[in-house]
Amino acid sequence: MVRAFSFVALAAVVLAASPTAAEPAAGRRLVIVGGGDRPPAAMARFVAWAGGASARILVLPWASAEPAESCEAIIAELKPHGPREAVCGPHATLDAKGKAAPLDEPRKASTLALLSTSTGVFFTGGDQARIMDVLTDRSLLAALTARYAAGVVFGGTSAGAAVMSARMITGEGDFTVIDGDAVEERPGLGLLEGVIVDQHFVRRQRENRLFGLVLKHPEERGVGIDEDTALLVSDGREAEVVGRGPVVLVDAVGRDRLEIRVMRAGEKADLRKRD
Repeated sequence: MVRAFSFVALAAVVLAASPTAAEPAAGRRLVIVGGGDRPPAAMARFVAWAGGASARILVLPWASAEPAESCEAIIAELKPHGPREAVCGPHATLDAKGKAAPLDEPRKASTLALLSTSTGVFFTGGDQARIMDVLTDRSLLAALTARYAAGVVFGGTSAGAAVMSARMITGEGDFTVIDGDAVEERPGLGLLEGVIVDQHFVRRQRENRLFGLVLKHPEERGVGIDEDTALLVSDGREAEVVGRGPVVLVDAVGRDRLEIRVMRAGEKADLRKRD
């Protein structure tokens, strides 16, 4: 049995290595995959940003009902790009309805130990609500966000993409209408400020829910990432598209007025700048 003080001490080590919240976000990088097939260019960039041959990557399978399979699939796609290490973190415990619980003491201690030496963290797909259910443990959430602030690269696919923004779409609601009040949302990781991330965007025709949320929250930009596609984000703003599908930027420009930009592979944009 791991004693309670062990993960508290580990959390202190993780947090001590991080800059304060007031420091600039230079060097913070995200690889956000919209689901489906992960573009090799996205996985290559994730490893390169995490340190290339020195990269130590932690894959977190909390979203998945099949964590071992999901985690190993991600690792299999990372290994050809030559990281020093890629490992699966402890899985979450799910109840009979598929809801995740916060990690127990030994799993939390193990996660914090792995996190303290990782240069990249990648979230698998599944159900994004499970990730945030695990992170109702505020000290674990703080440890993750502190590592991101310290320059650790974060990535995720599908559910692992949905958690990147502060306003997370859960997947529940009435999507037959354009009404932000009909879209269920909850707090996400908040690693990408000023945007609302949606995934499987074109393939699953998810425009209604993102349109509705952007009209409800016009100060935020909608970012819909299609399957087989990724958005690579540097410094919290400089974004590049890789993969087969588009990324759709959605901005409110007045009451019930939206401006849409479709970005394709190789195109870049400043997520904080509106044309």
